[in-house]
Amino acid sequence: MNSVEKKEITWEPLEKAIPVDLFKAEVLAWAKRIGVHSKEIHIRPMKRKWASCSSRGRLTFDTELLLQPARKRTEVIVHELLHLKIPNHGPVFRALFKALLSGKYK
Repeated sequence: MNSVEKKEITWEPLEKAIPVDLFKAEVLAWAKRIGVHSKEIHIRPMKRKWASCSSRGRLTFDTELLLQPARKRTEVIVHELLHLKIPNHGPVFRALFKALLSGKYK
């Protein structure tokens, strides 16, 4: 499946690292809102991307994401969770992604 690449970094001041439990709670809250279920949520160092999603429902997030601002974390979380519904970056994926985030950041 596709992943969110780190190349898209926008430089904002880093927050203190949020606790892993809080991050996982954010993932679960967004999963409920989107209507998907992740079988596993893992956090580990990743060299080239912020996160990945397997076809079996395993989400893996980069540990550095815990240091990013809430907006960046949300974008990555929503992106990966949407792949549990839509396995590509086509027009439907992009429209849902935009719709989900537009209400959050208006």
